[in-house]
Amino acid sequence: MAKKRLYEVAKEYNISSEAIVKLVRDLGFDVKSHMSTADDDMLTAISSKFSEEKETVKQEISRKKKILKVEDPVVVEEKAPEVFEFEEPAGTEKIVSKAKIIERTARQAAELRKKKKERRKKKRHEEIKTAEVRAAFRKTMAKLDLGKRMKKYKRKEKPDGTIVEEEANVIQVTEFMSLAELAASIGVKPADLIAKCMELGMMVTINQRLDMDTIATLSLEYGLEVEEVKEIGVEEEDEATDKEGLQPRAPIVTIMGHVDHGKTSLLDYIRKSNVAAGEAGLITQHIGAYQVKLSTGNITFLDTPGHEAFTAMRARGAHITDIVVLVVAADDGVMPQTLEAIDHARAAGDPIIVAINKMDKPGAKPEAVKQQLAGRGLLQEEWGGKNIFVEVSAKTGMGIEKLKEMILLQAEMLELKSNPDQLARGTVVEAKLDRGRGVITTVIIERGTLRVGDPVVAGNYSGRVRALLNDRSEKVDEVLPGEPVQVIGLAGVPQAGDSFLAVGSEAEAREISSKRMQIRREQDFRQLKRVTLANLYDQIKEGEVKDLHIIIKGDVDGSVQVLRDTLEKISTSEVRVNVIHYGVGGISESDVLLAAASNAIIIGFHVRPDSRARELAAKEKIDIRLYTIIYEVENDIRKALEGLLEPDKEERITGLAEVKNTFRVPKIGVIAGSYVQTGMIHKGDMARVIRDHVGIYTSAISSLRRFKDDAREVPAGMECGIKVENFDDIKEGDLIETYEIIEIARKL
Repeated sequence: MAKKRLYEVAKEYNISSEAIVKLVRDLGFDVKSHMSTADDDMLTAISSKFSEEKETVKQEISRKKKILKVEDPVVVEEKAPEVFEFEEPAGTEKIVSKAKIIERTARQAAELRKKKKERRKKKRHEEIKTAEVRAAFRKTMAKLDLGKRMKKYKRKEKPDGTIVEEEANVIQVTEFMSLAELAASIGVKPADLIAKCMELGMMVTINQRLDMDTIATLSLEYGLEVEEVKEIGVEEEDEATDKEGLQPRAPIVTIMGHVDHGKTSLLDYIRKSNVAAGEAGLITQHIGAYQVKLSTGNITFLDTPGHEAFTAMRARGAHITDIVVLVVAADDGVMPQTLEAIDHARAAGDPIIVAINKMDKPGAKPEAVKQQLAGRGLLQEEWGGKNIFVEVSAKTGMGIEKLKEMILLQAEMLELKSNPDQLARGTVVEAKLDRGRGVITTVIIERGTLRVGDPVVAGNYSGRVRALLNDRSEKVDEVLPGEPVQVIGLAGVPQAGDSFLAVGSEAEAREISSKRMQIRREQDFRQLKRVTLANLYDQIKEGEVKDLHIIIKGDVDGSVQVLRDTLEKISTSEVRVNVIHYGVGGISESDVLLAAASNAIIIGFHVRPDSRARELAAKEKIDIRLYTIIYEVENDIRKALEGLLEPDKEERITGLAEVKNTFRVPKIGVIAGSYVQTGMIHKGDMARVIRDHVGIYTSAISSLRRFKDDAREVPAGMECGIKVENFDDIKEGDLIETYEIIEIARKL
């Protein structure tokens, strides 16, 4: 009997793998899993066990059949009333006896009717219960079926005056969705949408995030209307906002600018701390929220990274801020990331205060910086503009006090107010997973007061506030509007930019979380492409594209998202980065198993694998790369993609020979007696036969001789005999050109 795996045996008997493993262990065999091999003894024991079970079942069925034949209660119950036989007595006894018989027969008939009535009543009751259950089920499913939307119709008037309603083409979108996501919603290829953007004068990439105006413009080009999807729970909270009892709140200020222009150093001086010392390469990799308490008021600062890879992170920073402080180095001037920061601030509609930093350096040219910014539409008040310019030095402290005064003055002009006597509402700035404390979410409260113990919802996750920490990791009991705080107690890690709100009860928080998760699953499902005749060829052609599968794990969600967007931008039409999984936390054993199954590499950003994951990776030969700076990740992945590119092939001529005479050799064919004009002829080289300047045949040189001896190579100026493989139609005057194919590595 051939050996089999246990899972194969389970398929034969139509049971699960777990059941067959339990059965074999009960029979006394020592097996590890369903992949264990079943020997002959084990197979015989299994077969015997199933035969015994079948025989037992047959005997039980036979026994039940016999019992039913002896006395069937249903048959007995349905019997007709008995017909009583009696002897007719004489006289009065005869009359009494007949009366008793009639009474007894009537009583039995009444009992039978009663039983039938009870059976009908019971059956009707069961039908009613079934109908109630079905109605309740449909009602519950209708509440949960959030994905189905009512069709939207627009009214249209015909020439004859009649009004008809036709279905409107509406797509549901979210602000700051990427171009690839918008293309999937519209139903076109990203390349076509990029071409449409170029026609409209917009230069965008496939992973670039778009604002709502751009999304609406592109959708109208395809005859579609857009409907912005609001988060569940936010609309109700907005309607319930109390406009009475408003009180002034601290302004939320975002620090923006080019990399190495001194944004974090400026914030360090204000906070009297060293934030940059904790960052890899002294470059800010995360968004940080800090509050500075002054005698004239409090200011909440939001520090965002300045490198171009963090464009999406800066977009979120500008979206939740009240005032933008644009830091420009006096010795460096306006740079590309400076212009990006200006665009983000203008898109959010926030006032801009320009801080010209590094005034302590000898090469500082503040007037040149002002002129450059004036060309970009930022004019200082002294020049008739609306923007405040402050010359500062983060090293010496020059102008720092004036900058704080200008921020508070601008905040006073904005009249920032909020009601602290309502449920808290804010925005997630950052989120990370801590081994000891769980999920730590950095939140800026925009209105309301957040207290310890409040049920909250952030993104798709709910929870209860177990602890509140300020920007210096000190515990606080409550947080007022405009203040940043670290919240501990959420069930999962939300994404940076998600809404944060406190609700009335934990049940309500769980309900909102459940509905949001269901909508997210439906959106992911709707983005799946189905095969149609129109896109079948494109999907077949995509099989030619080489993928580099990557798993990304990081310490905070914002960095993971930006790292994913940065790596996906490197993709081309031939090679692309496919991020199959990304998340917050250390590299676990499940990540290594996923990488082994999908042939992927693992990138750890500020996280490391545990001992079991490291051992499994060494066993499965999975490549785990650990980084602390995003530039290094981008460079390494770019080099890896260049290795996946098909090399360019270049033809190089190695020799040229002219045919002077031909000879026919039995069993070999026609030999070309040739004179080598240039280069060198090698045996085995690819050769092209040229006649009248036209290549007529291409093959390899199968034989090369000098006189009667075989030769491996013949240089220029010598004669030789050449045999072109599988070609005998060679003539005098033909040219034999030899060449080789050289592969040249390509760059992205």
